[in-house]
Order: sequence, then structure tokens, then C-alpha cells
Amino acid sequence: DSDLSMRTLSTPSPALIFPPNSPGFQNGRGSSTSSSSVTGETVAMVHSPPPTRLTHPLIRLASKHQKEQANIDRLPDHSMIQIFSFLPTNQLCRCARVCRRWYNLAWDPRLWRTIRLTGETINVDRALKVLTRRLCQDTPNVCLMLETVIVSGCRRLTDRGLYTIAQCCPELRRLEVSGCYNISNEAVFDVVSLCPNLEHLDVSGCSKVTCISLTREASIKLSPLHGKQISIRYLDMTDCFVLEDEGLHTIAAHCTQLTHLYLRRCVRITDEGLRYLMIYCTSIKELSVSDCRFVSDFGMREIAKLESRLRYLSIAHCGRITDVGIRYIAKYCSKLRYLNARGCEGITDHGVEYLAKNCTKLKSLDIGKCPLVSDTGLEFLALNCFNLKRLSLKSCESITGQGLQIVAANCFDLQMLNVQDCDVSVDALRFVKRHCKRCIIEHTNPAFF
Repeated sequence: DSDLSMRTLSTPSPALIFPPNSPGFQNGRGSSTSSSSVTGETVAMVHSPPPTRLTHPLIRLASKHQKEQANIDRLPDHSMIQIFSFLPTNQLCRCARVCRRWYNLAWDPRLWRTIRLTGETINVDRALKVLTRRLCQDTPNVCLMLETVIVSGCRRLTDRGLYTIAQCCPELRRLEVSGCYNISNEAVFDVVSLCPNLEHLDVSGCSKVTCISLTREASIKLSPLHGKQISIRYLDMTDCFVLEDEGLHTIAAHCTQLTHLYLRRCVRITDEGLRYLMIYCTSIKELSVSDCRFVSDFGMREIAKLESRLRYLSIAHCGRITDVGIRYIAKYCSKLRYLNARGCEGITDHGVEYLAKNCTKLKSLDIGKCPLVSDTGLEFLALNCFNLKRLSLKSCESITGQGLQIVAANCFDLQMLNVQDCDVSVDALRFVKRHCKRCIIEHTNPAFF
């Protein structure tokens, strides 16, 4: 399609969203003569607004009874817009092709605060280009209403697609590109530099992303103090395998307003990276370093500097963390609500005791696969953490039914208990069920049901 056709007042075809062999595109309503396939790739075409009245002979022959069945046309505009607000981007584009009224309603600015695209075969770069051009018609080259873009799992997204977002959407507040492994640092830098209101960024699974920073041009234009003030508060870098301490240092220095940070399976991160993080990002409430095998008790000492601000911590499968690290967290982070320490085999009853006595407001605890935790640790937990709602003891070899009964007798609000692969009796499980009536028990005992 030519540049001339791109400039016409038009609606993107559903072919932009669905590949030709998609079930949603092969039915009678989804088929269109205005889309074609070249070497297996869907090519998006643009369309003029539908006519006010459909003039197909078969439609003219419709009976009066059939016309009366179209009750949806009797709904007022605000109700139609409310219905359209539940549709994903591709379905909204289809609705815009039904008739002129639906066209006008489907392109109501209130419906285009979010673009959501999913699928491995979608030509996302092309889709974002066409959609942003359409949304920029009233304000040339600037899309002021778009605040959220979610293109998770779209593996064909490249830097070109992110450049489009960065240049056209200055009001962007949320961007999710998880699993899009073709994007690089440069495109991410452009987004955070040109979208000053961006608060939520999910680049999990983007293996080429090693840092979050401003572009060089933006850094030169801004003062050194202002240049560090990227507004991101939520950052998910799960499975960014090549992220290292130096990259985390840069992230911390530029994203000082972080409150939620997830670094799951960032296997190159060490205690030194956490030290950088705590220097700059003192407002973190939720932090995950699960499966970061180089994080040890020294890293826990750094995390403990967050003190009462820390509410959520995941250190699952960090094998170098022992009771010493747990003591640091328990001593300084008294308002901790969630702790995932599954697979930290160095944690014993002493660590659980110190945690229970200092973090009495704990609501969720996972100490599964901690073979050194026994009924003694559960007793300390039951006598101090009365607000406990979720407890996972999966594969804790030293746990017995006696420990579970003590927990059930004191933690009446328990809602989830995982005792899979634990040697507990049916009587103990029934005791838990009687005292914690809302509790869902995950177990592997075939005699209990």
C-alpha cells in the first residue's frame, strides 16, 4: 500500500492483527478482500469509513422481523462505548468497519488509551505504525490519549516498533514488551527519554536489554540532576540474563523513584549490584532476586537498609542465603508482609524464629524445600504471626502433623497451605480443615479429600 493510501481517513484492517490462517480471520465475518498475504505474511490495508447504510441486495431483502432483531442499534452512544471498552484492539478495529456510526464510536478517544496486541506471528511494527498514524490525525504526529501499550509475547516486535511509540506517544505511562527478545537497549532508551511520564516498564524475557538509561542526546540536553529523574516506578527485568552489576548500577542511578523491582533469574547479579541499588533506590517496596545464585547474606544486609519500607521480598533458590541473612531482614524490615525463601536450604528453625518474632505482620511465607525447618520453627511462627494467610511447606522433610496442628490452632485466617511431599497424617490435615475453614490445602496424601 502506498503512502497516499496511508494518509486517507481510514481504519486498520483486522488483517493487521490476525494472520491469514487465524481461526478468527477465516470465518465469514472476518474475511476481507482488502487484505492479502505475501510469502505467508499478513499485509495491512487501510479502509475508508463504512457507508451510512449497507446496500447489499441480500440485506435489502431482509424482513421486517429480522431488522427488529438488531436491538443493539437502539443502544445510546455511551452504552455502545462502554461495550467497546471491553474489546481488544483487533476486535475494536473490526467493529469500526461495520457502519459509519460504529466507526465513529470505535474511534472515540476514550477507547484508545490502551493498545493491546498479542501473538507470535503479528507484524507488530506495522500494526503500531498504522494505529498511531490513525490516532494522530487530530493532533499531527502526536498521540496524546494513548497511555498504555501491551505487546507481550509479540516476538516480531523490533526496535522500529518501539521507536514509533517513543516518537508518537509522549503521554505513555505503561509499556509491556515481555518476551519480545528482538528489542535492544537503544530502543528502550528512546522510550524512557521521549516518554517522561512512563511509570510502568516490563521488559521481562528481553535478553538483549542490559540497562535502562536516557539516550546520550537527552542526557546532554538535561542538567545532570534532572537527567537522573526517570519516572519509572515499576520495573520488571525477569529473565534478562545478561544484566550485570554495572547495568544495575546505571538503572539505580537513573531510576531513583523505583518502588517495584523484579530481577528474577538475572543470574549475573551479585551482592555488589544490590549495594548500588540501595544507594540510589531507597523507596523500594517490592523486590525479587529469585534464582540469583550469587546473592548471599551480604546482599541481604544491603536489602535490609530499606527497613520498614520493604513489604515484599523474594529470594527463592538463592542457595547462599542462610539464617544470617534472614536475621538482617527480620531485624530491620519489621513491616514485611511477603517472603518467598523457597529452596534456601541454609535456613533453619533459628531463622524462622527470628523472623516470626520480628515480622509479626507477615501474611505470606514460603519456606518450601528448606529441609532444616521443623515443627519447632512452625511453633514460633504460629505463636507470633496470627495474621498469616498463606504458608507453603512443600518438600519440608522435617515437618510433621504436630507442627501443622499448632499452626491451625493459632492462625485462623489461613487461606492456603501447601504441604505437598510432606510426611503428614490425614488426621492432621483434617484438624487444619476444621480450624481453618476457608483454607485450601495442597497435598499429596491420597487418603485425604
